[in-house]
Amino acid sequence: MVVTLAGVGHAQPWRDELATWSAATRPVPDLVRLAGTIDAATGPYYLLMHGWTALAGTSPTALRLPSALAMAGAAALTARLGAQLVGPRAGLLAGLLLAVLPATSRYGQEARPYAPATLFAVLATLLLVGALRRPDWRRWAGYAVAVAALGLFHLIALTLLAAHALVVLLAAVRGRPAAGLEPSPDGSDPTHDARAPENAPDARAREDAPGTGEREDGAAGRGLFWRWLVAVLPAIVLVAPLVLVARGQRGRQLDWVRLVRVDDLAALPGALAQSGVVGGLLVGLAALGAARLGRRALLPGAAVLLPVLLLFAAGTAVPLWVTRYLIFTVPFACLLAGTALAGVRLAPALAVVTLAGLLGLPDQAALRRTHEWPRSAPVDYAGVARIVADRQQPGDAIVYSPRDSWLFPDLGLAYHLGSRRPRDVLVVRDQRQRADLWAAECDRPAECLAGVDRVWLVVTGRRADPLAAVPGAKGDALRGAFTARQVWPRPGLTVALLTR
Repeated sequence: MVVTLAGVGHAQPWRDELATWSAATRPVPDLVRLAGTIDAATGPYYLLMHGWTALAGTSPTALRLPSALAMAGAAALTARLGAQLVGPRAGLLAGLLLAVLPATSRYGQEARPYAPATLFAVLATLLLVGALRRPDWRRWAGYAVAVAALGLFHLIALTLLAAHALVVLLAAVRGRPAAGLEPSPDGSDPTHDARAPENAPDARAREDAPGTGEREDGAAGRGLFWRWLVAVLPAIVLVAPLVLVARGQRGRQLDWVRLVRVDDLAALPGALAQSGVVGGLLVGLAALGAARLGRRALLPGAAVLLPVLLLFAAGTAVPLWVTRYLIFTVPFACLLAGTALAGVRLAPALAVVTLAGLLGLPDQAALRRTHEWPRSAPVDYAGVARIVADRQQPGDAIVYSPRDSWLFPDLGLAYHLGSRRPRDVLVVRDQRQRADLWAAECDRPAECLAGVDRVWLVVTGRRADPLAAVPGAKGDALRGAFTARQVWPRPGLTVALLTR
């Protein structure tokens, strides 16, 4: 929590967070209409943020606080899961390692659904372990709720169910030990007494109990698998409409994504960790931990590998490969890495965790300056807003180019200026009216600009001549009636004051 909250409000909201702000501040009926046009997959998160911003406001800190809390919770639950599967020391080191990763701060300081999805991914896995070890309806009900929340926050995160299905199937057919769910050798599992001899009555009772023996009988095994299917059914029912709607929006939503290539896999560790060197260290430690765990590495290992492989396979046919979509797998890699570190004394293990934190410091500092990627290409919405606010006069108008950019220059100025922004003179239907993230402009710009003497022109990119960068009829109307009185290039944007 301390790491994630440090500097949480320093970086100005970037384009994706501006979309969150725009959606979350709309009335609920408008939110529903927006989901029918674009971003249906993110609709449940927007609904959550609608309620949150009504209480906490829309400052950068307020927008990001739910994600910070979620990532802190994910680190705590990772420690708990590690203690359940391996032992207290492995769990502690896994949680600490997750806490110091640059990725944890990056997505814990972003008003997007990836941090809540990470929280529910770890929670669902922890509840699954409990339900398989000590089955009762309360544990399966908790698991069902966690899986449903996971799907509502992040559809891609449901690929985690492939790992869950594999473990449940093995536990049902061959017993809990074959699925890697036997109690840890150090006796950290409360159901296991490490001192009890194998032929003790309690030990024999555990072997005979459903789900704990070397092999399930057919009826018990089928019952276990059916209970799991029933538990995931609510999630399927809830997310199916989102999947159908989002599928129709894919061409518009992900038009910037290309088909995946093999070299994208090589770049994945660094991209997920938000640091190449820290990502390499994490992969190395996770591989050592998997070798040390043996079959008990099945659940955390599958929780890392299967979502990656499934998204990669889908990404070869459909543009879906976006590395941040897989951030929910990072806690499971940290669990494996924590297992490797648990094999040495605590002091050297903590030294390695500290080293990982130190290696990530440059990236930690950079992500608190800007959330844009690459970080060498920030977009200074706040700087442009200050220029306009300091120099605008009554009657001024503002024009954006391009209007349909994923940089959302109009949302950036609206966020920072609010009611103080100049009149958006070309707009005929704004984002709320269109149930979209982009406004619609008039077909005859010259007529819409009539009677305006001063125009603030905001274009994307750094432009020496911003008027020349405006295409089409809008550019012709501006160049025909206005001249650039002054130009202010800012990172990622250029603002110019035009006068007749």
